[in-house]
Amino acid sequence: MIKEPTSLLNVRTSGQWHEHYLRNAAQRLEVPWGHREIEHRAGLSPGEKKAIGSSLQAWQLGETSDGRHLLAAAGRYARRQQDPLFVEVVRLFIREEQRHGSELGKFLDLEGIPRISKDWGDTLFRAIRYALPSMEIWATVVIMVETLALVFYKAVRDATSSPVLRRICDQILRDEVHHIRFQYERLAILLRRRPRILLRATYGLHRVLFSGTALAVWVGHRRALRAGGLTFRTYWRAAWLRMGYAWIRMDPARYCWAEPGATRGAAVALATDPPAVP
Repeated sequence: MIKEPTSLLNVRTSGQWHEHYLRNAAQRLEVPWGHREIEHRAGLSPGEKKAIGSSLQAWQLGETSDGRHLLAAAGRYARRQQDPLFVEVVRLFIREEQRHGSELGKFLDLEGIPRISKDWGDTLFRAIRYALPSMEIWATVVIMVETLALVFYKAVRDATSSPVLRRICDQILRDEVHHIRFQYERLAILLRRRPRILLRATYGLHRVLFSGTALAVWVGHRRALRAGGLTFRTYWRAAWLRMGYAWIRMDPARYCWAEPGATRGAAVALATDPPAVP
């Protein structure tokens, strides 16, 4: 059951997000890379490699975007909102995603699993974002993918005994919780002026897109998800539960908007963080 906020929420300013990303970069979990060279059990067993290897390849590719198109969309948005620091915040967000890709890539290299340069899922999601290069489209697609990433990386963590991969997953899961908050706060700002009837239509389109996205992730990664203990039913429930949390918190009616400058996230108080992944 989703716990709804009992009082009005506030969004973080770009300055607060900037501080968060800098602080998070300096307080990352230590990955026990040395264990891989000392004890083979630190790596993947043959069964684990068969179950999750191809999925790690695909998600590693997805984490390695240069962010050029997103930065362009962020720049246009920042100029409209008169919030130049937002571009630097997005740059730090991209850098954090790239660190995920770098660590997953290093792990693949150690395991002798080749990196890939093309994946149908990654190609599809990039095409959607590039076709409609607005900040709203970017935030919508990203929040859905990252919501599913919470389910995926938890399953991968549960599917392996490798302390290296488990720690990488721990860091990604911890980061993604805040990435989702970053996106649903941005969507709350972007949707603030939209009439309620159009908001309902927007959420309806979201649900169609999320249904397709969640199905695509299951089709492409069901072996890894099953290795992590998920059936289609439990996967589907976990995905919709977490996306439901985000939908509640992207609703502009749930926020206290300060004036002037509310659309730039001028409120000082912080909303409750999303629930951590166990």
